[in-house]
Amino acid sequence: MLVGRRLWIVFGFVSLGLGAVGAVLPVLPTTPFVLLAAWCFARGSRRWLGWLECNRFFGGYLRDYRAGLGVPLSTKVVTLVVMWAGMGISAWWVHRIWVAVVLVVIGVGVTIHLCRLRTRRVMDDARSLSVGGESVGEGEKPEV
Repeated sequence: MLVGRRLWIVFGFVSLGLGAVGAVLPVLPTTPFVLLAAWCFARGSRRWLGWLECNRFFGGYLRDYRAGLGVPLSTKVVTLVVMWAGMGISAWWVHRIWVAVVLVVIGVGVTIHLCRLRTRRVMDDARSLSVGGESVGEGEKPEV
C-alpha cells in the first residue's frame, strides 16, 4: 500500500509541474493539471493536499473551485484572451496544421469548461467580508 501512496504523490507532483509550466506556456492548460494534482494528493497524502490548498499561487483557486464558489468574470475574460492569443501565436509560429488543430481542440475544451463554471460576482465577495464576526455592508467602512 505504501508504494501506491508514493506513486500518487509522484503523479501529483508531475501533474503540478505540468500545471506550473502551463502557467507560462499557452500550449499547456494549467487548471486541469492542478486539479489532477489535487486528486492525486488526495489519494496519496492529505499533508500534500493541504499544502497545495494553502499554496499562494494555486491554493485560492483550488479551494474556490472545490467549494463551487465560481470564478470572477474578469478572471474568465483575461484567461480566455491570453489563452487564445498565446495559442494563436503558437500555431502561427510553428506552421504545422496538426499543431493548429491540437491547439484549437485544447482551446475549445478549456473554453467550454471555463464558461460552464459558475461566474462569481465581485460585489458578492465584497458584501460577504466580515470584520470581527460582523458583515460589512455595501458602502460601509469597517472599524479599525
